[in-house]
Amino acid sequence: MSTAGRCPCGLGEPYAECCGRLHSGAGRASTAEQLMRSRFSAFAVGDVDYLLASWHPSTRPAELELDPEQRWVHLEVLERTGGGPFDTGGAVRFRAHYRLSGEKGSLTEHSRFTKEGGTWFYVDGDHG
Repeated sequence: MSTAGRCPCGLGEPYAECCGRLHSGAGRASTAEQLMRSRFSAFAVGDVDYLLASWHPSTRPAELELDPEQRWVHLEVLERTGGGPFDTGGAVRFRAHYRLSGEKGSLTEHSRFTKEGGTWFYVDGDHG
């Protein structure tokens, strides 16, 4: 996916002014939802380094390989619990839509996040 145009996270902002700032290190997520949206965008643009950096060290895999045939195309935030600027933990339930081998699909996940030293991290998630 191109990084020109609207951000894949669905907020309608230009990529460079939205999740692109987080991916480049020019900003950081202020909420768990913002981190989750930026991670969806990282999957959409293929930014493996950002995905690993935003994953909590206690659950982060040693490496991550994305399927080049899978295209992440749309994100729906279904529910939020905590995860605000003054919280240290939060959860976001979302549905991510993709295309793979010409077929449409979706993944629903309840993701958990923690904030340490002012930085939000993805911890883990349950599918379904």
